[in-house]
Amino acid sequence: MNEASLIIGLVIVLALIAVAIYVAQRQRSHQLRTHFGPEYDHALEGYGHKRAAERALAARAKRVDKLQIQPLSPLRRDELHGRWQVVQAKFVDNPGSAIDDAHGLLSTVMREQGYPNAKFEDEVELLSVHHPVVVQHYRAAHELAALRSRGQGGTEELRQAMIHYRALFEDLLNANHKENRREA
Repeated sequence: MNEASLIIGLVIVLALIAVAIYVAQRQRSHQLRTHFGPEYDHALEGYGHKRAAERALAARAKRVDKLQIQPLSPLRRDELHGRWQVVQAKFVDNPGSAIDDAHGLLSTVMREQGYPNAKFEDEVELLSVHHPVVVQHYRAAHELAALRSRGQGGTEELRQAMIHYRALFEDLLNANHKENRREA
């Protein structure tokens, strides 16, 4: 009877451990899905396996935690907003050049906040940690700008790229504005 009790006790302990692991994994999945939103689904598509996608998202967050992401000062934020207005106005006369300037201005904002200059996909991954909802705009703008560089796509595609760049730009500046307001 002692052996039977030991075996039953061991089975119960193993079952409790399995339930605890299952609950922890579900909580982690829920936290990642809540934090990353549409980027979570994008990662699932890209990796094809939930566990691999979640490991990659968690690794992104750890990489960003090591960076010193800082909000822009209110003065600098206003300067950059003014520069954006100039770029946007330039679109009417020279859409291609305005798209290049928009991308350059986004790179400036990201660099000044503390994101490293990197390959496009690395930038997207890093941005997705704090800007998961609008990072798909950056991808879409990049694809549309790439069409232009291959001699494809017209003014409408450039207009769409500009709209996508603006969404990310505004989100970056608004996130900074909220941070600055909390510090005051």
